[in-house]
Amino acid sequence: MLLDALPSAARTGLRMLAGIAASALLAGLQSRGGAGWLLGFVFLVPWLIALDASRGLAGALAAACAMAIAFTAAVYGWFGGTIANYTQSSETAGLALLLLAAPLLQPQFLAFALANRAAARRHGTATAAFAGAAAWVAAEWLAARTFGPALGYTVGYGLYPSRLLSQAADLVGVSGLTCLLLLANQSLAAGLKRRRAGPRAMAAPLALAALTPLLLAAYGAVALSSLPKGKGVPLRLGMVQSNIIDYEKQRQEKGSHAVVREVLDTHFAMTRDAVSRQQVDAVLWSETVFPTTFGHPRSEAGAEFDREILRFVDATGVPVIFGTYDVDDSGEYNAAAFLEPGKGVAGYYRKANLFPLTEHVPGWLDGPALRRWLPWTGAWQPGDGARVFPLRVAGGRELPVLPMICLDDLDAGLAIDGARLGAEAILSMSNDSWFTGTPGMQMHLAAAAFRSIETRLPQFRVTPNGRSVVIDATGAELAGAPPGERALVVGNVRVTTPPRTLVVSLGNWVPAAAAAFLLMLAALGAWRIAYARLAPRPADATDNADIAMAFPARVAVLPPAARVLAGLLRAFARAGLLWMGVSFLAGGSFQENTLSQIRAFTGLFLIPELAAWCVLHAFGALASIEGGRLVLARGTQRMEVPLRDVVAVKPWRLPVPASGATLHLSSGRRWPYGLAVDDPAALARAVTSARGLPVETSAPNEAANAAYAAVRTAVRPILLGHPVLKFIVFPTLLAIPAFRLHQHIAYGSGIGEYTLFGLKAYLVAFSLWWAAWAIGVALSAAAVRTAIEAGTLLAVALRPARAAAIRCWLEHAGLGTLYIGLPAWLLLRIFGD
Repeated sequence: MLLDALPSAARTGLRMLAGIAASALLAGLQSRGGAGWLLGFVFLVPWLIALDASRGLAGALAAACAMAIAFTAAVYGWFGGTIANYTQSSETAGLALLLLAAPLLQPQFLAFALANRAAARRHGTATAAFAGAAAWVAAEWLAARTFGPALGYTVGYGLYPSRLLSQAADLVGVSGLTCLLLLANQSLAAGLKRRRAGPRAMAAPLALAALTPLLLAAYGAVALSSLPKGKGVPLRLGMVQSNIIDYEKQRQEKGSHAVVREVLDTHFAMTRDAVSRQQVDAVLWSETVFPTTFGHPRSEAGAEFDREILRFVDATGVPVIFGTYDVDDSGEYNAAAFLEPGKGVAGYYRKANLFPLTEHVPGWLDGPALRRWLPWTGAWQPGDGARVFPLRVAGGRELPVLPMICLDDLDAGLAIDGARLGAEAILSMSNDSWFTGTPGMQMHLAAAAFRSIETRLPQFRVTPNGRSVVIDATGAELAGAPPGERALVVGNVRVTTPPRTLVVSLGNWVPAAAAAFLLMLAALGAWRIAYARLAPRPADATDNADIAMAFPARVAVLPPAARVLAGLLRAFARAGLLWMGVSFLAGGSFQENTLSQIRAFTGLFLIPELAAWCVLHAFGALASIEGGRLVLARGTQRMEVPLRDVVAVKPWRLPVPASGATLHLSSGRRWPYGLAVDDPAALARAVTSARGLPVETSAPNEAANAAYAAVRTAVRPILLGHPVLKFIVFPTLLAIPAFRLHQHIAYGSGIGEYTLFGLKAYLVAFSLWWAAWAIGVALSAAAVRTAIEAGTLLAVALRPARAAAIRCWLEHAGLGTLYIGLPAWLLLRIFGD
């Protein structure tokens, strides 16, 4: 009653704030784990209802910013204290800084609101739901790639406590789980908004909302039952959780040497117990447990510590992997050292994903001024990416393992790369002491576990004070230690070559697909505005007889032999394209051999197509109507047909080598030449109009051909469809980034081949890349053209009144598929991981 007494604007504002607060509370509970995973299917509903009530774009953005702030406070509020501890400031200041940056840290809310509102206005509710989900995951992906995987935590991680529903991550990744949760939330919100229309109106969206968890559960059951069990080589590994943290504070109290001494003595004692009593194959210590550059000592005391560690590993007889620092001319690295008994250092892995500011500052931001303002900023350098090491254990066995350090386990691409390189297990080292006593420990563990689900690689994860766990290929915890305790965690896992998941095969494909979907929607919207004038003329081009051919018009005057020759050549060329497309899809050497592609494309398509064009060009002429005669002129040559003698203009039953028509004369005979013309029906209307008497345009069985030809010309040519843009400029734009990536991989820089072998070799290589892309564009364009023509034929047969409009839409959709699909595929190949 009190709410009803308020003004309308105030009531709307309060309802919006209530919806935002409710969604934030549900999101906070979902992120805590446990049974909260169920809230992932409903947490966004209150905000969605509030967002739907907001007015205009400004209102939607305001609701999105408010939701970003509330979400950050509910899910990441604990991080304000972490910021305060690290920067030696107050918790109030840390939380204020966190909330102030919330719209930047959580851009998915703004992206969702913008995409959902724009798509609803142009494409309807269903498309808007997909657009909002796509914008959400694409924004998270872009933020993580721009600012680092620290911003890559997504609501899909909240499904980790459900062993059944989380298994679909091997298909769609965590981003895909987030996308499914968003669609379920939007379906539920749509159902609730229809409650006044009755149960029948609510049934469909509510059923879709319920279908999401059911499908996830069904897939999870199948996946869990199909994973191999009891196979592989057993790996018994010990992990030391020493519960020694806050090195800096202890340095101030005890001195650096005493701290390192205590750390090593603790790890030596626990490792001896793991080897002698637990009979482990290898031992894993946590991130930066040795807080200096191992193998590159800075003092004699540091050198003695290095030698002591090497002697200890030799004495235990098992490999030891531990966190330390590495150094080269570029700077220092957060690293993991692999030590083997009797051999010393087998190699280093350098942490690829550093925490912004605290571990690494980008070069464009770094400088003396920043260091003065933020003296706590780090100076480590990022590593080169995934590396797989042979872990040599007792009996001479070698097991390929993928090391990851801290934030690396938030980077799905790193684990995918490791799986592709042949890893059979993940060794994860972290230091979650920043998050002591907060939900951050469990959230980080959930993220790490999803790397095992996505790749089906078991994982050994160690931290200095929790949570150290052993994770199997389903993400389940086999062994572990609670946080805040000193413990030796021993895990025994059978290691084998994992099944190749869809995520490993395609990479983190859902965000890239989401971005491509949004680009397609944006392009379609832009084309609707920019090419509104391209709407078919008239609305029903098949029945309007007032539109005649514009003269002079270009035609080809074909004798029977010339038509047969050109038709055979074009049929051969089209069959050649079909064969190439099938061969390309089949893979094998043809797909990989650019020279074979060029030879096949030239011989099977270019030469016969060019020959057919030459035939048509050789018999080309300009058609016009002058003084009651159809005049066909080519240079000084003229052919004239009196219109009074023409009784029928009949389209060719087969538009080979192009659309055309035959003139039937009053003598009962056909005119000896065929006329290849884009729109035979328009030619017939022109003849009818000029003759002043009805002319038979087609027999009933030829009406479909006439209608099809008319619809084909109902859409004016689009600039993007010009052959120069489509088959020369566009392949060049695609070839350049692909070629540069190849140069970087093969030669170390974008002009590596030019530097080593000269300009000629560089240009030849680029020409081959361009040719490969041009062929790919041609094959794709042929597939798209086939779909367009098939769709047009169906439209003519089933919806003749709408055939021209459908043809217009198909043309634009085909160009969108070509100009967006191929770049999206290229981006997926480059950045999909």
